[in-house]
Amino acid sequence: MKRFYKDVGVAEVTGGWHVALDRRGVKSQGGRAQVVPSRALADLLAAEWAAQGDEIDPAAFVYRDMADFALDVIGPDRDATIEALLRFAEGDTLCYRADAGEPLQDRQLELWEPVLKAAEARYDVHFERIDGIMARPQPAATLARLRAVLAAKDNFALSALNTLASLSASLTVALAALEPEANAEALWAVANLEEDWQANLWGKDWEAEQKRAQRAATFAQAMAFARAASDQGADRR
Repeated sequence: MKRFYKDVGVAEVTGGWHVALDRRGVKSQGGRAQVVPSRALADLLAAEWAAQGDEIDPAAFVYRDMADFALDVIGPDRDATIEALLRFAEGDTLCYRADAGEPLQDRQLELWEPVLKAAEARYDVHFERIDGIMARPQPAATLARLRAVLAAKDNFALSALNTLASLSASLTVALAALEPEANAEALWAVANLEEDWQANLWGKDWEAEQKRAQRAATFAQAMAFARAASDQGADRR
């Protein structure tokens, strides 16, 4: 698609902020007014539009897609997104370990256990650790507590969590990424441990490395999205 606008601006409107292209407010892909809770997030969205050349690249709108997911998907049905996120807790990657005595399990204990223990302390829950790949249910009380944690998040935080959990296959990693002190590179190393382990064993593939880098970049962008959305503490549920 050809670029159809010249100027990109940000304006405060009723309910929050929006991006204006040639002074016309942007709408979500579902046709809703794309109003976001903070100036910081609106600035991120505006930067994506401003960075486009003569041809618009749809793949370059990571922040827009997350904002639209909050507005078009989560807004009409929060419960569906919360239940989908809970499935990442039910089968959380960090709970499934290599067999005892294997070097991989030592590495998993080193990187994964601190994240799990932090989540247990933060939310007053317990996660079952499983050796091997046979599924085992997490405690019902843990899932109930995490459901309440998610229900307290606004739609934009839930949108960020949807991206973070999908990339990491872990709700504990996703929630950790929303903490103020979270480090994107360190958390991505946690999320990508097993893939990195195999690459170190068998050699790195250029195409796989490119995909890893892209996924890592999106993970960092989802963290930036969540931080920007909460910049003014607005609750847009």
